[in-house]
Amino acid sequence: MKIIPLISRLLLGSVLTITAIEGHAQTVPSPAEFYFDEDRGTVQPIIAVRGEGDAMVERLAKTVERDPRATAPMLQLAGIAMKGGREELGRSLYTRAIAGLDRSNRLMRPARWNYGWDLYRAGDASGALEQWAPLADAGPIRGEWLPTTLAMALWKLDRKDEAVQWYAAAVRTHPNRWSSPSDIAALLPDWREEERTTLIEVQRAWAANPPSWP
Repeated sequence: MKIIPLISRLLLGSVLTITAIEGHAQTVPSPAEFYFDEDRGTVQPIIAVRGEGDAMVERLAKTVERDPRATAPMLQLAGIAMKGGREELGRSLYTRAIAGLDRSNRLMRPARWNYGWDLYRAGDASGALEQWAPLADAGPIRGEWLPTTLAMALWKLDRKDEAVQWYAAAVRTHPNRWSSPSDIAALLPDWREEERTTLIEVQRAWAANPPSWP
């Protein structure tokens, strides 16, 4: 999809607030014992305007141009920009939108979940982990997506011991799902092949030496 020039005008006259990649490793909390929450409010696309093509993008952009606090349209635009190859624009829109949310806002978790995936698929596993890690330390919400997703990102960053610990949490939660690599493709149909392959590497490392709990 073509990202029309109107979106870029949203950033004119303002300082780009792209989150810098820090030199230190992102701290990830230790996994809990179980992750049973479906967490449907998090693992969903952010859709403020339905439709397709440039007409839909223009409606979103005009909404944000009229109201810079229109967070949901801004987040939807950010995702479109990232997926359309406009990474700098997408990062800027995501950062602006998330900066305007407090932790209790219903959009905070899906914003970080979506931004994390867009960063990961843009080749920035470290940035993705920066978005996902706070969701692993968010009080009583223990989304069942967290163990496998964090395991994938940590393995990609060569933090293999942590990756295996998080994968072990997935197995503790649902041993009938995650004990065999043959089930991963069916369990994660929305993941890309490379992402599933990475998780299978984690699964094999877990199977070779399952960590104890706690």
